[in-house]
Amino acid sequence: MKFDTYSFHPSIKAGISGAGFTTPTPIQERAIQPVLDGHDLLGLAQTGTGKTAAFVLPILQRLLNGPRGRPRALIISPTRELAEQTHTSIATLGRQTGLRSLTIYGGVSVKPQINGLRAGADILVACPGRLLDLMRQRVIKLSSIEILVLDEADQMFDMGFLPDIRRILSALPTHHQTLLFSATMPDEIRSLANEFLRHPKTISLGASRPVETVGHAVYPVEQNKKVELLLGILHQSGNGKVLVFTRTKHRAKKLAGLLRKAGMAATSLQGNLSQNQRQLAMDNFRNGRVRVLVATDIAARGIDVSLISHVINYDMPDTAIAYTHRIGRTGRMANHGDAVSLATQADLPMVRTIERLLGRSLERRRLARV
Repeated sequence: MKFDTYSFHPSIKAGISGAGFTTPTPIQERAIQPVLDGHDLLGLAQTGTGKTAAFVLPILQRLLNGPRGRPRALIISPTRELAEQTHTSIATLGRQTGLRSLTIYGGVSVKPQINGLRAGADILVACPGRLLDLMRQRVIKLSSIEILVLDEADQMFDMGFLPDIRRILSALPTHHQTLLFSATMPDEIRSLANEFLRHPKTISLGASRPVETVGHAVYPVEQNKKVELLLGILHQSGNGKVLVFTRTKHRAKKLAGLLRKAGMAATSLQGNLSQNQRQLAMDNFRNGRVRVLVATDIAARGIDVSLISHVINYDMPDTAIAYTHRIGRTGRMANHGDAVSLATQADLPMVRTIERLLGRSLERRRLARV
C-alpha cells in the first residue's frame, strides 16, 4: 500500500513527498481512512510507530475546507517536547496548505502564545495546564473545535492530568471527532474512552510489548562501577546517537558532566532546565552536536529523534511499562536499535519482570575490564 491510495489534496501529497514518506506504517495504514471517514478512534500503539502522521494527515485534509484563522483542531500532549514535535510534523506535512499550528504550554512566556492566538491559528497543540489557564482567562475558546486528539493518553494519566483532561473535554462542542492514542490501556483510560468516544474504531498494534526492531541486553554491575561500565559501552557503541536514562534530575546533570570530562559530547535533559535550555539540549542532540543525551523519564516519550542507535538504562525503570516507553526511542520506523540496561543485584526483580513482558530472557553481557 502507498500513500497515493488515499485521496489527499495535492498540497498534502506534496508534504508527504517532502517528508520522504512513501509507504504507510501499520498504524497509519489502519488509522488514516477511518479518521478521514469521520470516525472516533481508539489507537493502541507503541511509540515509534508513526502515529503522529496517522492523525496529522487527516486533520490537514479536513481543515483545508472551512473557515481559517480560528482553532478547529486541538491536539493535547503530555509534554512540551512532544507538543513541539507534533507542531513540527504539522509544519512539515502541511507546509503547502496554508494551515497554521500553534503550541500552547507552560514554562515560557504566555505573550507569544496569546499573540499567536490573536493572529489566528487553525490547529492548537497544547499541554493541559497552560491550555486551562488560557481558557480561564477567556483567551482561548474551544467552541469551534471539530476534531480532538488525546496523544499519549496513558502518560497524561501517569502525570496526573486526567482531571484537567475532563475539564477540557467538557468545554468542547457536543459534536466533534475524538481520537485517543495510548501505548497502554489502564482502567482509567479505558473508562475515559468509553465515556467520551462515540462508537470508536479500535486499532491495537501489540501495545504492551516493545517494537521488534530493538535488541535487548543487560549488563550485571555493582553500583560503584556504573560510570566505568557506561563509558566502556559508549566507546563500543559506534557513532550513533545514544540516549541514557537516569532516575533523578540531579543524577542526569551529574552524569552528563562526568561524560563530558571523559571526552564525550554529552548533555542532559531534565526538569530543572528552562524551556529554552531543554530546547537547546534537544536541538544539539538532534543535530548531532552532542552524541549522548542523559535524560530522566521526562524524555521517555517526548523525544522524536531519528537514528538513536542505543538507549541505555543507567538506572533501571520502576515498571516494565516504563521500560517500554524508554526504549521506544530507538528502533523507530523500522530502523534497528539496541536497548541496554545496567542492572545491580537490587534490579534483578525488575529484570525478570521485563523478561516476562518480552516473553524471553535478556541477553547477559559483560565488559572484560569492568
